[in-house]
Amino acid sequence: MGIQSINPVNGKTVKTYKEETAQSINKKIDRAHATWQKWKATSFEERASFLKETAGTLRKYKEELARLMASEMGKPLQPGRDEIEKCAKVCEYYALNGAKFLQDEPVTTEASKSYVSFQPLGVVLAIMPWNFPFWQAFRFLAPGLMAGNCGVLKHASNVTGCALAIEKILLEAGFPKYVFQTLVVSSKAVKGIIENPLVKAVTLTGSTGAGMQVASQAAAVLKKSVLELGGSDPYIILEDADLDMAARICAESRLINNGQSCIAAKRFIVVKAVEKEFIKKFKIQMASKTTGDPLDPATHLGPMARTDLRDELHQQVKDNIAAGAKCILGGSIPNYKGNHAFYTPTILTGIKKGMPAYTEELFGPVALVISARNTEDAIRMANDSPFGLGSAVFTRNNSVGEKIAREQLNAGSCFVNSLVKSDPRLPFGGINQSGYGRELGLYGIHEFVNIKTVYIQ
Repeated sequence: MGIQSINPVNGKTVKTYKEETAQSINKKIDRAHATWQKWKATSFEERASFLKETAGTLRKYKEELARLMASEMGKPLQPGRDEIEKCAKVCEYYALNGAKFLQDEPVTTEASKSYVSFQPLGVVLAIMPWNFPFWQAFRFLAPGLMAGNCGVLKHASNVTGCALAIEKILLEAGFPKYVFQTLVVSSKAVKGIIENPLVKAVTLTGSTGAGMQVASQAAAVLKKSVLELGGSDPYIILEDADLDMAARICAESRLINNGQSCIAAKRFIVVKAVEKEFIKKFKIQMASKTTGDPLDPATHLGPMARTDLRDELHQQVKDNIAAGAKCILGGSIPNYKGNHAFYTPTILTGIKKGMPAYTEELFGPVALVISARNTEDAIRMANDSPFGLGSAVFTRNNSVGEKIAREQLNAGSCFVNSLVKSDPRLPFGGINQSGYGRELGLYGIHEFVNIKTVYIQ
């Protein structure tokens, strides 16, 4: 049968790919390691020039790549174009800043000279998801290649076309052959790849369950891992919030990538005094989004990536309604033609502790509204979660918002009056079951280097 890419608009097969054998995988890793011996000796200037060329190549094929994402995982064209532009920008960011981030750091000791040096590790395995098929890969690739590492990518099976396109883009941009390679394999091959002695580290973006599995496999062979996992991000709406702004931003964040994002807003914790008014405005914003063919310029939301994911989400919605939640928008599978994966924006109110949605992640366009007595109660419920990826607070008092974000919310990224987003300039990652380690910024490029002490008497 091979590895299939299936269009979630109609259930038709886009393409079937032959899965690589263990022998083929090991050959690619051998080539990556041999190439790394030369690549690690290249200058920062040379690496930066390749990244700049990559940014240009991405922009050159922006429309084609956006259409590829639309067919493989249902992303509408404009968000697809935006994703490619963001990939180009992360390449430019590390081309500009990578050398500075990796320069030796002098440390004063009794030695005549002592300093910290940042040296590449070797071949790094990236295991990436389908929801942002280019961005997830490039936020690993740009810092990783700039640091002098080589990469092998095990992408999600339904976006194999995107994975292979990434390899072609880097080659066209001038990167040496085998600096980066895509492995066309299923998840069952991952354990063996991690165990290959030439693979020095692994990074994964995916579910908490997948992260636990990869973390244990990497730990068993003493290899570094960075995990960006699931999230159920709380957005707190305080009594003094600008409700029009909050409703607009909350709907935008909940529906990013049709709700299929780890850092999409998922739990909306509203202080009771403004709960009715917020829900009214929020419902208008959620209902205004058009669901349809991702190739249609008028479409805001395409289908979910796969029918099984849509069906799982719909079951979660039904389970929570049965547990006492109230569905005030959506909550049903639309009657479209074909074997589609569409699910329209949905709002569940009255979510309480003990209901499945209070602690589970709902990965799709379903918003959960939770009522809080006051600010303290809202913060308590925001932190009452096994996750800790992102969070946001809405208030007209920025100093209060900053204090809550800085000191009281337990998450890797906390925003005030804004949706949570990843930015090449800022570190990104979570705590608790949302993973560990950081991507992007200064801290991201330091994850996969040997932080080496050099001491000269």
